[in-house]
Amino acid sequence: MKIFEIAALALLLALAVGCGTRPPAGVQPVADFDLNRYLGTWHEIARLDHAFERGLEQVRAEYSLRPDGTVRVRNSGYDPAAQKWKIAEGRARLAGRPDVASLEVSFFRPFWAGYHVFALDPERYALVTSGSRDYLWLLARKKPLAEPLRRELLATAAAAGFDTNRLVWVQPAD
Repeated sequence: MKIFEIAALALLLALAVGCGTRPPAGVQPVADFDLNRYLGTWHEIARLDHAFERGLEQVRAEYSLRPDGTVRVRNSGYDPAAQKWKIAEGRARLAGRPDVASLEVSFFRPFWAGYHVFALDPERYALVTSGSRDYLWLLARKKPLAEPLRRELLATAAAAGFDTNRLVWVQPAD
């Protein structure tokens, strides 16, 4: 098993035990969600630090439909200390209504963790959390994210109760 996968398993176990698949209180997943528009590549702009991505640069998530209707999830990031790419593959499924941006993600079944998009422009950006305010990702279709939009998204995350001062800004690809 790859280190990235082991760390992802540890996170998912913690999420499954500690916070489940529902969004944190007061965080409202996006309505009028269209999964097909969400598919594709997202670049990580910033995140709250956690063990399974610590030190990674050039992080991206790729989502595509699987024949069974679930979503193939492929997360990758470059570890400059080890001078290699780390990759974790899993699957996601809608957690309820198909028009609400609440999903469940699993890298090792039977453990599922929440994946909740609470700010979204499918062509530009997404703010994502799990079942806890300890996890936050700012994703973008393209890098870099314009400064006015970045400030707006930080204000949205702060208003939802996230400590945006703790964000790790991801080193982009050259």
